[in-house]
Amino acid sequence: MDKFTPKQRSYIMSRIRGKNTKPELLVFRELRKKGIHFQKHYKVTGRPDVAFPRKKVAVFINGEFWHGRRFSKIKDRLPEFWKNKLERNIKRDRKNYRSLRKDGWKVISIWDTDLKKDIDKQLDKIMEAINTDTQRQKEKLPHLPSHASKKEI
Repeated sequence: MDKFTPKQRSYIMSRIRGKNTKPELLVFRELRKKGIHFQKHYKVTGRPDVAFPRKKVAVFINGEFWHGRRFSKIKDRLPEFWKNKLERNIKRDRKNYRSLRKDGWKVISIWDTDLKKDIDKQLDKIMEAINTDTQRQKEKLPHLPSHASKKEI
């Protein structure tokens, strides 16, 4: 059973944010420092926390508890409500990621604790996805002499 009264639990749960969490704000700030333009909570399947629509890169910054990083290890200790809630969250995440990939998006999932351990490593994941996509687009374009105009393409 819950060690808090319903009123206390309600207050605690009301303080939990869905958008603009501290890990998200940290990533937003670091990307802006690097001069990288992105969309926050872009209106596409799953509402990625960070999106690069032109490059079709979606970044989800996930809390370990809410998105079930260690769910298999803790599920036996959870009340039925939380077990069901986290299972639904995990299934929803998988469905959203699959849908985005089907639509041609590259999906990156970053855990909040990994951000705390090594933010540069997590930012490198994002940078690599953006640069890989840019490289792929360049490879698809025909090589043009420097004097060719856009009308000739």
